[in-house]
Amino acid sequence: MKAGIELQKAVKKFGDKIAVDGLSISVSPGEIFGLLGPNGAGKTTSLKMLSGLMKPDQGRARICGIDIHREPEKAKAQLGYIPDDPFIYELLTGREFLRLVANIFKLPKSEIEPKINQLAETFDAGKWLDLRTESYSHGMRQKVVIAAAMLHDPCVYLIDEPMFGLDPASMIIVRNIFKQEAAKGKALLISTHVLSLAEMVCHRIGIITNGRLVVLGTLDELRSLSQKKHKNLEDLYLEFTT
Repeated sequence: MKAGIELQKAVKKFGDKIAVDGLSISVSPGEIFGLLGPNGAGKTTSLKMLSGLMKPDQGRARICGIDIHREPEKAKAQLGYIPDDPFIYELLTGREFLRLVANIFKLPKSEIEPKINQLAETFDAGKWLDLRTESYSHGMRQKVVIAAAMLHDPCVYLIDEPMFGLDPASMIIVRNIFKQEAAKGKALLISTHVLSLAEMVCHRIGIITNGRLVVLGTLDELRSLSQKKHKNLEDLYLEFTT
């Protein structure tokens, strides 16, 4: 099956407000794509259209070549989605939540516990994974949600603000996981305000304002487009968004 992410000429309106205005993005297998922009630029709306949570008013959203709104179950089986607000059922333990997700994706029963144990070790979650999630910090919830997205070994990841609430050590773990998943041929689309993350891991970066793409390319290509000869991403971001 063809891997990759594609948003084609997408438009999304909320009343009179145009949140996404003809946006086209594509992410290839093995690529980490960073989607940057100020608050209200349309980043989360774009990811929600790609994840199937919102339907575009115009345009198409494809996961692994599958239109997610025409064949949602088939597309979502290939997708790992990490939202900006990690939701977990609070009366479940982290392990019970991961078991629930594994069963939703119909993982073989013999694989579920070994995968959960492996992810618990990766995220250093062994001491608290069997506690109810109502006692979890935001960072602990974030780790469980990222682990849940990885359980079924998707070919595509949609990731919205993954570093919020994580301590520095956990940030390094997550950053390395993203690189490892891309090295396996996965396509990753990351929306983030953490410019250092985009600078470290993203192969290409797209910056949007008012729902429109204003610049797209590798970091070197963004530098070449800079009228002010900026070199670091922070200065480039400010140039292209103001």
